Amino acid sequence: MLEGFVPFPADFARRYRARGYWRDRSLAQEFAEVFQRFGERTALIDGERRYTYAALDAASDNLALNLLALGLRPLDRVIPTLPNVAEFVILYLALQKIGAIPIAALVTHRFAEISQFARLSGAHCCVYPDALGDFAFAPMIERVQAENPALQLRLVLGEPGPGEHSLVALIERPATLPRSRLDTLAIDPTDPCIFQLSGGTTGIPKLIPRTNNDYAYNSRVAAQVAGVDAESVLLLVLPIAHNLPLACPGIQGFFFQGATVVLHANTRPAEMFALIQRHRVTHLKVVPALLIRLINDPAIAGFELGSVRQIQSGGQRMQPEVRLRTRKLFRNAFVQENFGMSEGLLMFVRQGDAEEVLLETCGRPVCEDDEVLLLDDEGHAVPEGEVGELACRGPYTLRGYFGVPEYNARQFTPEGFYRSGDLMRRHPSGNYIVEGRKKDLINRGGEKISAEEVENLVLMHPAVQNVACVPYPDERLGEKMCACVVLKPGHALTLAQLVDFLQSQEIARFKLPERLEVLPDFPVSTFGKVSKKALGEMFAAHPAA
Repeated sequence: MLEGFVPFPADFARRYRARGYWRDRSLAQEFAEVFQRFGERTALIDGERRYTYAALDAASDNLALNLLALGLRPLDRVIPTLPNVAEFVILYLALQKIGAIPIAALVTHRFAEISQFARLSGAHCCVYPDALGDFAFAPMIERVQAENPALQLRLVLGEPGPGEHSLVALIERPATLPRSRLDTLAIDPTDPCIFQLSGGTTGIPKLIPRTNNDYAYNSRVAAQVAGVDAESVLLLVLPIAHNLPLACPGIQGFFFQGATVVLHANTRPAEMFALIQRHRVTHLKVVPALLIRLINDPAIAGFELGSVRQIQSGGQRMQPEVRLRTRKLFRNAFVQENFGMSEGLLMFVRQGDAEEVLLETCGRPVCEDDEVLLLDDEGHAVPEGEVGELACRGPYTLRGYFGVPEYNARQFTPEGFYRSGDLMRRHPSGNYIVEGRKKDLINRGGEKISAEEVENLVLMHPAVQNVACVPYPDERLGEKMCACVVLKPGHALTLAQLVDFLQSQEIARFKLPERLEVLPDFPVSTFGKVSKKALGEMFAAHPAA
C-alpha cells in the first residue's frame, strides 16, 4: 500500500463489493473491456483528428511501453498539466495501464501550485506543453525539478529541449518492449488511480486519492443518471483534468458506454455552437458562468442546436431564470443541475422531478449507499429542514486525504464521515439545497480559490499590514474575489500594483483578486476575529470603485 494513503475500512469494502459497486478491477481492465467491445466506434474527436476506440488502445499501449522503458513504474506519481487535447486522453489511459497515478493539475497552474504538487506527492514525472500563449513552461518545470529530486522525467507537448522527452514521439515511436510486458504489471484495484485536488482552506492543496474501484463506479453510476448511451456525443470544453469533465460521468463515463467525446480547448460560444451543430452533440458540461455566456451570445440564433438533450451544470448554484432561458434556446435539452465534490459524493436532479424541485435544488445522491448527514457546529444532526454542514461517506467518497493525518483527524468524524464545509438543507422531496459554505473559499465560476492562500501572498507586499479576501457577487461568474487591505502608515496601493505583485509570486491567474478595498481597520466578531461575513456584506451591497 502507498504510504500516506487511507484505505476504506474492511467491513465497508466487503459491503461495497457485495452490492456490486466495486468490481475489483483496475481502470486498465475496465478500459480493456471497452476497447474490445467498441473497437471501431469513434471514441474521441480533437479538431480534425478522430480516434476509434481501437486506435486509442493502440496509442496508449505504445505510450505505456515507452514510459516503462524510461523507468516509470506502478504507483509513480505524474503531474500532467495539459490543455484539452487528445494527447491528455492517451496519456491518461497509458498511465492507467502502467498503474502510475496522475495528479489532476491544470494548464493554468504555475510554479506555486506545481511545486506544491510535486512536494506533496513525491512526483516522478511532469508533462506539460512547450508554451501557452506567451508563457513558456520549461523554465518553470526546471525550477520545480531542482527543488524536488524525485522528479526525474519531463515530457513536453512540443519541441523538446535539454532534459525533455517529446510526448508526441513517445506516442508515435514504436515501442521496443513487447505488449506482453503490460500484462505482467500488478495493479491493485484498491490503490489510488488518480489524485484529484481539493480547493482547501489552509492555502495548501490537498491530494484526494481516488481508487480504481471507487473511480470506476463513480463514472458508471454518473453515466447512468446522466442518460449516457452508445449514441451520446459529449462536447468537453471545461478543463479536462477536473473531476466533473474527467469522470462525472465525463470522459470515463462516456467511454464506458462506447460514446463519443469531442474536445475543444476554449469556451468561445460561436465555436462551441459550430461544434454542436457539426457533431450532433447530445451532452454539454458547463458551469453556470459558461451557460450564461452561451445563452446570451447573439450567435446562438445562427446554429441548429436541437441535438442537445442534456446540459449538466455543476460547480456553483444555478439561478432559476438561467435554467428557464436555457430551455427556450436549447429546446430539446434537460438542464441537469448537480452537486459534486472531487472527494466523492455526487448529487443530480432527475428527469421527472417536480418543477419546484428542478428550480430550487441541486439533486440527491446517485447511490443508495451514499450516507448523508447535516451537522451543527457540535457535530449533531440538525432537525429536518434546517441548515447544517454536509458530511458524507459512501462507496466512492474518500476516507482521508493523502499524507496529512493531522488534517484528516479534523476533517473526518470518528465514524468516517467527510465534513465537507458545505452548508445544505434537505428539501421535502429528498433533494438538497445548497445554502452556502463554512469553508473560506471563493467560488469563481466553479474554480474554488482558497482565501488563505491568496492572503498569505498579499501579506508579503511591503505596503500591506493586514488583509482579508472575501467574495463579492458577479452576474456571470457567481463570485469574484475582493482583497480588503489595511495599509502600513504612509503607504499606498492600487489594484494593478497588487496584481503585478501577485503575478510575481507565480500563482494561477484565476486566483488574482479583481477588486481592492483599502480600509482603516477591519470589523471584528465577538471573538475578536476579522468578520469576513461583515466585509462580504459590506462590499456585496456596493459596486466596485
